[in-house]
Amino acid sequence: MKIGVISYWFPPEPAFIPGCLAEELTARGHEVRVLTGFPNHPTGQVYPGYRQRWRHQTDDGGVTIRRVPAYASHDGTAARRAARQLTYAMSSALAAPGFLAGVDVLYVHFPPAGAYAAAALLRMLRRVPAVVHVQDIWPEGVTPPPGESGRDASGGFTHGLLSRTMRAIYRSAAGIAVISPSMRDVVIERGAEPERVRVVLNWTDERLFRPMGTTPAARRAIGHRGLTTVMHAGTMGPFQRVDTAVRAAAAINGKVDLDLVLVGSGPEERQSRQLAEELGATNVRFLGWRPPAEMADLYAAAEYQLVLLRDLPALRGAVPAKLQAALSAGAPVVASAGGDTADLVERARAGLSCPPEDWQALADRFALAAVIPGNARAEMAQRARDSYLSRMSLRTGVDQMEQMLAEAAASRRRR
Repeated sequence: MKIGVISYWFPPEPAFIPGCLAEELTARGHEVRVLTGFPNHPTGQVYPGYRQRWRHQTDDGGVTIRRVPAYASHDGTAARRAARQLTYAMSSALAAPGFLAGVDVLYVHFPPAGAYAAAALLRMLRRVPAVVHVQDIWPEGVTPPPGESGRDASGGFTHGLLSRTMRAIYRSAAGIAVISPSMRDVVIERGAEPERVRVVLNWTDERLFRPMGTTPAARRAIGHRGLTTVMHAGTMGPFQRVDTAVRAAAAINGKVDLDLVLVGSGPEERQSRQLAEELGATNVRFLGWRPPAEMADLYAAAEYQLVLLRDLPALRGAVPAKLQAALSAGAPVVASAGGDTADLVERARAGLSCPPEDWQALADRFALAAVIPGNARAEMAQRARDSYLSRMSLRTGVDQMEQMLAEAAASRRRR
C-alpha cells in the first residue's frame, strides 16, 4: 500500500507512536510518506539543525518526510496553543494534495484536531479514506466542560466548536483506533459507527524500554539506600498530581523501609519539592530530568514503577505512556489510577493499584509493596513483560493498524 501519515508531532520529537509505526510499515514493504511539522516539542523552539521553510523534504530509512511550517511557541495560553494548531492545519492542508498524491489510505495521529484538516481535504477532493488513531478525548482534554466553574463565554464557545468538530471527524473516518476500551465507548457515543472503532493499545519505544539487569552505577544514580524503592518517571503536571505520592511517602516515613524517587520535571515539580520539605519526607528524592536513553537502566535500579493519574472523567479511558514503558521494561507497577489503567495492571497481575488522588490508600500500597518478597516481585516483573508482549507490543499494534489501513484502502477500491 501507499500510506500517508499525518502527525502534528514526529521524531526527533518524543513521538514514538507515529515514528515507530512509519518505520515498521516501511519495513513490511509499504510506501510511507509522512506529513508533519518542524520539531519543537516540548520547548517551543525549533530544534537545532532545522529551519522553518516551505519546502523541506527528507528520506529517513525509506520513509519520506515532508515538514511544513507552523507557529512554534512554548506558551501554554489558549490563544497561542490555537495558533500553533491552526497554522499547522493550514500549511499541512496546502501541502497534502501534492505531497500525498496517489496514496491509498491515510493514518492520522490525533490530537490535535487540526491534524485532520489535510485528511478532510483529501477525502473531499479524491475520496482518500483515513484511519484516525485517537490518543485523547477532546474537547475535555483541552477545555473545561459545560457547567464547570470558571468557564467563560469564550471557553464555552471553544468547547462547543471542538465537540462538533470531533463528532464530524468520528462520522467521516473510515476507521478509528482508540487506546482503551472506555475510550471506545465514548467515541461510539459521540457518533462513530461501532464496527469502525477498535481498541489498539499503545506500544512504547522498545529500543529504549526493555528488561535490563540492575547495575551498581544505576543504583548510585538514583541514590538507592538498600530500601524498597518506588520510582515515578515522567511529567510532574496537573494530570499526575505528584503531591499524592509525596504525601503517601511522608505518611510512612520512618515506619516502612521505602523510598520514593521522582525522575523528571514539569509545572508541579516546584510545589511538590516544597511539600516534601514541609512534611519532612526524607524518604523522597527528586532527581530532575534524565535523558530517555538512561531510563531503562534507572527503571531496573528501582523495585517498582509508579503510575499516577488524576480522578477526572476525561482520564478514565486514558492509559499513560508510563505504563507501557514500565511493562515493557519488566517492572512491577504501583498504580494510583482508575479506569482502564488500573484494570490493565490488575488483569496482568503486574503490580498493585489503588484509587486515584487518595494518598492514604497509596500509602497502604507502598507499605504492602515494601514487604512483598523478592521472588514474588520477580513473578510480577515477568507477568508485566509477558502482558506487554502479548497485548501492547509494537508488532501487535502495527499488525492491528496495518489491518485497519488495508480494510480502509479496500473499501475505497470497492467504491
